[in-house]
Amino acid sequence: MSDALEEFKTFNLYVQDESRFGLFTRNGKALTAVGVKPICTYQNVFKSTYIFGAFSPYNGDSLVMELPYCNGDNFQIFLNELSNKNPTEYKVVLLDNGRFHKGKNLVIPNNIKLVFLPPYSPELNPAELVWLNMKRKITNKVYKTMEELKIKINQIVIELLTDKFIKNLCSFDYFL
Repeated sequence: MSDALEEFKTFNLYVQDESRFGLFTRNGKALTAVGVKPICTYQNVFKSTYIFGAFSPYNGDSLVMELPYCNGDNFQIFLNELSNKNPTEYKVVLLDNGRFHKGKNLVIPNNIKLVFLPPYSPELNPAELVWLNMKRKITNKVYKTMEELKIKINQIVIELLTDKFIKNLCSFDYFL
C-alpha cells in the first residue's frame, strides 16, 4: 500500500455529506413579543434538489455540487469530480453510512479512501454544520421556482464557503 501512495504529492482529509434543499419553506426562529406567534411567508411545495459537498478542515478546500437525486449514480459523479480536483492529492473522505455510499456498482477512484463514521452519529460529521449554516440563509424565505432557489444556493456557496470559514467550522478536535 505504501508504494501505491508514493505517486501522490499531497494528502488531505475531507468531510463529506449531502443535503436536500427545496421550495418547502423552512421555518426558523423570529423575534416577537411574548405570547405572539411569529408570522412569516410560507410555501408548501415539495420540489427539491440535492447538494453534495466535501470540505477540508486542514486547508479549507471544498467541492460543492448540485445534483438532482441523492443516489449511487450521483454519488459516483461527485466522487469522480472530487478525484479530478487536484488529482495528485490523496483524499481521505470521512462520511456517513448512507446506503448508496457503499453501493456494489460504486467505483472508488485510486486517489480517494472512504472512511465511514459510526452509524447514527451525524454530530461527528462537521459537514452537517455547513448545511446548517447554509440553510439559515434561506430560512423564513419563499422561493417561487427551483431556478430562483438554485441561484440563491450558488450565491450562498460563493459568499459563505470561504477557505477560512470551512477551516473554522470543520476543525473538530477528534481528527486534528
